[in-house]
Amino acid sequence: MSRRYSGRHPGPKTGGIQSGARSGEFHPEISEDLLAQCMHCGLCLSVCPTYALTGLERSSPRGRIRLMKSVMDGMIPVTGTFEYEMNFCLDCQACQTACPAGVRYGELVESAREFIQTNKKGIGLKRVLLRKFFMGRSGLRVVSALLRVYQKTGFEKVVLILAGVIPIGILKRARLLPKLSDKFAIDILPEFLEPKSPARGTLAVLTGCVMDAMYADANVDTVDVLRENGWRVAVPHAQVCCGSVNGHAGDNETARALAIKNIEAFEETGAEYYIVNSAGCSAFLKEYGKLLAENPHYSDRAKRFSGRVREFSEFIYETGYRKPKSKTESTVTYHEACHLVHTQRISTQPREIVKEISGDSYRELDEATWCCGSAGIYNMVHYDEAAQLLDRKLENIKRCGAHTVIAGNPGCLAQIAAGAKNGKMDVEVIHLATALNRLYKSEK
Repeated sequence: MSRRYSGRHPGPKTGGIQSGARSGEFHPEISEDLLAQCMHCGLCLSVCPTYALTGLERSSPRGRIRLMKSVMDGMIPVTGTFEYEMNFCLDCQACQTACPAGVRYGELVESAREFIQTNKKGIGLKRVLLRKFFMGRSGLRVVSALLRVYQKTGFEKVVLILAGVIPIGILKRARLLPKLSDKFAIDILPEFLEPKSPARGTLAVLTGCVMDAMYADANVDTVDVLRENGWRVAVPHAQVCCGSVNGHAGDNETARALAIKNIEAFEETGAEYYIVNSAGCSAFLKEYGKLLAENPHYSDRAKRFSGRVREFSEFIYETGYRKPKSKTESTVTYHEACHLVHTQRISTQPREIVKEISGDSYRELDEATWCCGSAGIYNMVHYDEAAQLLDRKLENIKRCGAHTVIAGNPGCLAQIAAGAKNGKMDVEVIHLATALNRLYKSEK
C-alpha cells in the first residue's frame, strides 16, 4: 500500500552546533554571487522530492538557499533546523536540471553540510562511522564479513519476520539490505586483463566500495563488456573508496585523503580513461579537480585525473560497442540515477543502449528521473520519507509493466530491488553492464 505523508515535518535534532558560527566562517564556495544567482522563481518546486513530501518552503531548494543566505548574512543563527534541512535534502540535484538560472545547488548544499560539520562540537558518531567504514578496505571487509554471516546463518530471516510484525527502527531498515557478494571483484580480478578482441587501448576501472560489496558481479560484468569491445583493462588494487559518501555528508577532509590515494593508484596504470559504473562515484571523481583545487601538490594532477573519468554507459556509447545478436527476453525499463542524469547530464547514452538491447520489449518509465529515495545513506537516516519516494517509483514501474529494471547506481539497484521484493513484485533490478554481458554470454 502506498504511504501518504502525514503533513508533519520531521522535527530537527537540536544542539551540537556552535551557535556563534557567523558568515565569515562559511565555506568559501558559498559566496554572495552564487547564492544571489537564485531568482526564487519556483521552477525547482515541482521537481523537488522533499518539497513534494512536506509542502514546506524551507524543504525546497530555494527555501534552503534562503536559509543559507540568512545564516551567511548573520540574520539567523545556525540552529538544529538549519542542520536538519541541509541534511533532509536528498542532494538529487533535479533542481539544477530545472533551474533556468543555472544555480549550482549541489555545490551549495554540500558546502553548507561541510560548514555544519566544521562547526559541530566534537566529530559526531556518523562522521566517525563513515570514516571507519570508507577510509580503507579493512573496515569494509569486516562489516561485509559480518553481514554475510548474518545473511547465511538464517538470522536475517528471523529479523525480517520480526520486521513484518514490529515495523520499527533497525528492523524496518533491515529490509533494505541486499544479498552481499560472496567475494569482492577486486579480489577476483587480476590487476591487468587483456582484451577479447583487437586492442583499442587501456582503461582502468573503479570497483568502488558499496558497489563491490553488494554488486561485485556487476563489476566483473563491466570488465567483461569492456574487454569484449577491445579494451585492455586495469583494476588497480591500491584503489580506495571514491570519497563521495564522505563528501556528500560534509566531510571533505576524508574525501580529499581518499582522492589522493586514488589519483596515485590510477596514474600508476597508465590508462587513457578511468571507467566508473556507479553514478554517484563517477560524478564525484569528475569533481576531484575542484576538491583538491587548493592543494599545491595535487591540484593539477586532480584536474588531469577528472578529465580522464568516464561513466560506463557514457564511454561505451561514445566510443562504440558491439551490438548483441539477440535481445533481452523480458520487458525492460530504465530508471535514471540522480547523479547520472542531473549531475553529469548523462541520459541519452544509457537509454539508447537499453533500447538497443531490449528492442520491442522496452517500456518507458514515467518519472524516470524522480529520485527513488536511496541517496547514499538517506534511506537509512530518513527511512519513512525515503519509503514514500520508493512507493512512487514502484507504482510507476507497475504501470509500465516491466519485469526488468536497469539502473546505473548501487543505491538505486538496492533500493528498488528491496521495494520490489517487499512488495512481492515480479521484477528483477540489474545494472546495464550485467544486462549487456548476459547477451554477450548467450552468444557463446
